[in-house]
Amino acid sequence: MDRKLTELYEDYAQGKINRRVFLRKLTVLAGGAAAAWTLLPLLETNRAAAEVVAKDDARLQSESIKYSGATGEVKAYWSRPKGREKLPGVVVIHENRGLNDHIEDVARRVALEGYLAMAPDALSPLGGTPSDANAAVEMIGKLDQNKTIENFVAAVKFLKTHPQSTGKVGVVGFCWGGAMANQVAVHSPEPAAVAPYYGRQPATADAPKIKAALLLHYAGLDERINAGIPEYEAALKAAGVEYQTFVYEGAKHAFNNDTSPDRYHREAAELAWQRTMSFFKKKLKTP
Repeated sequence: MDRKLTELYEDYAQGKINRRVFLRKLTVLAGGAAAAWTLLPLLETNRAAAEVVAKDDARLQSESIKYSGATGEVKAYWSRPKGREKLPGVVVIHENRGLNDHIEDVARRVALEGYLAMAPDALSPLGGTPSDANAAVEMIGKLDQNKTIENFVAAVKFLKTHPQSTGKVGVVGFCWGGAMANQVAVHSPEPAAVAPYYGRQPATADAPKIKAALLLHYAGLDERINAGIPEYEAALKAAGVEYQTFVYEGAKHAFNNDTSPDRYHREAAELAWQRTMSFFKKKLKTP
């Protein structure tokens, strides 16, 4: 499908434009009203295809929960395979658009790999993630970073001590969430494995505080974030931190987000996911 059409629908779906503007622009791109109405269900289906695991997947128990954090009650999305077996936990940290459908889907993907998956809503102190993605980005900038990190650290503790948990916990984060994943590694000794995707690096002086093994994913075309790789790697080596770095050539920042046609890079996303799941299996499931 034409990229201009999919990008237009994404702008509408993410609240960047209202329905009237969307339909007017769609009519122009499609070449007429009749063609626009024919394309609309195809665009909706195309976006739904990015949902890898359905919300009502019978193999999973998925629901909204709350846990205690530094700012009070924190909202989160919870998903786990059905059954009573104790499983390792994985905290999934969202991008700067908040806890949206895409991140909930990622949590379900993690759960199907055999984990207790938990995706906290960092915007809980401000009422939770809004439907308007632009508003979410603006709200992210108003958060108290230290309290936000404490809320994610509390999520790790919640999973570690959960009665259905084996006590082993990993963390994966994307974009803004990748930076937060790095910060959780700095501020908590409890995660065994942390996998930041294209996340801003913490201060090099904080590297010795990291106890978790790290799997660092970067996009080849992400110059701003990648500028911090050499210094971070040097600090990790000096501190004796276990880590691996992978740079995916030809991929843009946010390459894992399959709801964003302009950024999604299938080959990079699939390879990074395979590596992340193998990493978690080794660190969280191996006795």
